[in-house]
Amino acid sequence: MAEEILVNVTPQETRVAFVENGVLQELLIERARRRGFVGNLYLGRVNRVLPGMGAAFVDIGLQRAAFLHVTDIVSAAQRKQSTGQEVPIEQAVHEGQLLLVQVAKEPLGSKGARLTTYVSIPSRYLVFMPDTNSLGISQRIENEDERKRLRDTMLALEPALKPLSVPLEETLPPAVGTRDEASGGFIVRTAAEGAVAEDLKADNLFLRRLWSSIQERVRAGKTTQVVYEDLPLVLRMIRDLSASQVEKIRIDSRETYLRARTFAEEFTPELVASLEHYPGERPILDLHSTEDEIQRALQRKVELKSGGHLVIDQTEAMTTIDVNTGGFVGHRNLEETIFKTNLEAAQAIARQLRLRNLGGIIIVDFIDMLEEEHRRQVLRALEKSLERDHSKITISEVTSLGLVQITRKRTRESLEHVLCESCPTCSGRGSIKTAETVCYEIFREILREQRQYDARRLLVVASQNVVDLLLDEESTSVAELEEFIGIPIRFQVETAYTQEQYDVVLL
Repeated sequence: MAEEILVNVTPQETRVAFVENGVLQELLIERARRRGFVGNLYLGRVNRVLPGMGAAFVDIGLQRAAFLHVTDIVSAAQRKQSTGQEVPIEQAVHEGQLLLVQVAKEPLGSKGARLTTYVSIPSRYLVFMPDTNSLGISQRIENEDERKRLRDTMLALEPALKPLSVPLEETLPPAVGTRDEASGGFIVRTAAEGAVAEDLKADNLFLRRLWSSIQERVRAGKTTQVVYEDLPLVLRMIRDLSASQVEKIRIDSRETYLRARTFAEEFTPELVASLEHYPGERPILDLHSTEDEIQRALQRKVELKSGGHLVIDQTEAMTTIDVNTGGFVGHRNLEETIFKTNLEAAQAIARQLRLRNLGGIIIVDFIDMLEEEHRRQVLRALEKSLERDHSKITISEVTSLGLVQITRKRTRESLEHVLCESCPTCSGRGSIKTAETVCYEIFREILREQRQYDARRLLVVASQNVVDLLLDEESTSVAELEEFIGIPIRFQVETAYTQEQYDVVLL
């Protein structure tokens, strides 16, 4: 439960910090120049069809073409439903075709956005899915009586709906039909727990009207364009919260506070009492040392209270998390020390996944435990800590190598990718060549240049550390090299050069 939400608003960016018991748990960032795209609907044009990949590239007006896989195309699923066979991508779409698509995943790194034609439009209590006739209830609503009440209420509003226990293919309109032949399906969101029938009916009507307006724009559209954009971050956050999840929402911008209050009065009246304008001179994210926590979330090493630590590394393929006892020596025996460190690490890992927004494949290397019961308890502690995560997560058993494999659904970039870029010195390697290594590279380059060209002397331009080493510890090697090639070598410091940069100039 988020006890407090801190909202920092500037003209350039909005930051929303979820704080529990005075500790930062999650951070959402939206920048004015780079607003998120997930949930937006576009009228896109198919640029290229790739049969070998079963996918197509679609121009939706972003910097890079977006990616659409055949499994994310409604018409392909409709034809598979009627024929029982997989549909090749070239039969589902063609170059130049205009499609209504929705962004399912943000552009990540060098990859374009991931698209789907399975449209879903959220409101306060419901998510509308125009391509199906299904009805689903959020799994986070656990009370069976409440689930039945919500299901009965929705079926009274929409008698044609089918429960989601029915296979998805059976909830799609006929293969020969169009979107219009599906009356539309709904998912009842967690926020609907306790909502009265009038609230659900109002949401239902709102979504129906919104979908009608989107269809009108699509019919009138003749080129690539945005046909629907999701709400800004602050309003989206208020829409998705329930009163039981938050005690206080503090916003440091009066304009944003008034806008949020107006929105809440209309759509989430139970949250109005939680909204508060923060006029303090102290920056809002300095409360609870939140700003410091953000800086720590960008570091590889995460200290544990016991003295142990985590080491987190993000790579292109996966994220690895290594658990170490560090300075924790325990009081009883080694097994007990390892067990306590792993238990503490399990809670810290769950928090770091949310805070850093780590997605995809995550491999956790817990410290090896001899007792099976200890391994079971650590895995259970990890599962329990991850229950509060809003993203879809699956966890494997501990492997024979003592590794735990986690997959976490990724829809937006990680905190590191939002706030950082690859180091220009090491190009993202995380290390640079030593001054000694660069010296020996320079020696080899001098020999290569001397054999190819006739020069009277050579000038080596390098960083301060490398030149100092050449003139000090490697001075004997330099003298021997000069004698071997028969020409003098001069050195010059270039302060703008990194340790790995150098030039050998023929004079």
